[in-house]
Amino acid sequence: MSDIPDQSGTVAVSPRNRFDEARLGAWMKQHVAGFDGPIEVEQFKGGQSNPTYRVRTPTGDYVLRRKPSGPLLKGAHAIEREARVVAALEPIDFPVPHVHGLCTDDSVIGSAFYVMDMVAGRIFWDASFSSAPIASRAQLMDAMNGTIAKLHLVDPVAIGLSDYGRVGGYIERQVARWSGQYQQDEQAGRNADMDRLAQWLPEHIPAADETSIVHGDFRVDNVIFHATEPRVIAVLDWELSTLGHPLADFAYHAMMFRMPSDILGGLAGVDLEAAGLPSEAGYVAAYCRRTGRTGIPDLDFYVAFNLFRFAAILHGIRGRVARGTAASADAQIMSARLERVAALAWQQAQSLHK
Repeated sequence: MSDIPDQSGTVAVSPRNRFDEARLGAWMKQHVAGFDGPIEVEQFKGGQSNPTYRVRTPTGDYVLRRKPSGPLLKGAHAIEREARVVAALEPIDFPVPHVHGLCTDDSVIGSAFYVMDMVAGRIFWDASFSSAPIASRAQLMDAMNGTIAKLHLVDPVAIGLSDYGRVGGYIERQVARWSGQYQQDEQAGRNADMDRLAQWLPEHIPAADETSIVHGDFRVDNVIFHATEPRVIAVLDWELSTLGHPLADFAYHAMMFRMPSDILGGLAGVDLEAAGLPSEAGYVAAYCRRTGRTGIPDLDFYVAFNLFRFAAILHGIRGRVARGTAASADAQIMSARLERVAALAWQQAQSLHK
């Protein structure tokens, strides 16, 4: 699962995720400009997939993201890809943290990792922005809208990412990938709705195809906002990024309007007008204006696809819990949501035939 750390709090590094801090300090001394130890390492509370740490130093703090230890599914925990896309986006003034270095030598701390700046700002944990003043909520949401639209307008060739993924066929590959991971992970068990979706989705993929850089997990708690302004200053957690279909990426983000409040802080059941928030239709229209579209006629399919994909991620968390390799203490809670999300996905698929 791609989850950013809870920057509101850290805990002592769990026994499973400890490493030789002296070796990390020596690596940072060699590879991080301006670094000066000693270091103090804490683990962020979040981070379902890749353990994430706060590295404190006398002159400033850093964030370290690493692959988990233990057996990993092929293609998962793509730390190297995260570091690459973030480093490519920074020079064009897209809001990302500065990456100081990537280490693929497992002998340093036991798995590949990268070190980036720790960005100070606000993180909201629900799409209703319940902790923000009502008058600012629509502006905060519009800032997210503008950020994902800006990403989808970036030319991957111009920033050296022409080979960051394949052109075309993104949804077909994604359905095959997540279906495969779901079916391979026998320790997590089976789910009837997931089985139905794995068969239904390939038969209903829209014919229209596009390619852009996609984030893969763009949602409110993967964004850092300016401390006082309704402005995005950093987008985090690029583990699932690639070249893909921008409308599928946007639909994952817009899925918040149809997700319950206790799952990813969704907006289903929220009185949007009373909460100072735009409607789904209004939010989609704003994205379309920014990207030069007249509408998204296949939005419902893209939402069904993304609900399936999210359910597959939860299934993967359940498998890591079973294997004892889950990075977060909240993994058990996350994995318990699998059945509800899979049911929502199948309901969404069925609604397309009504």
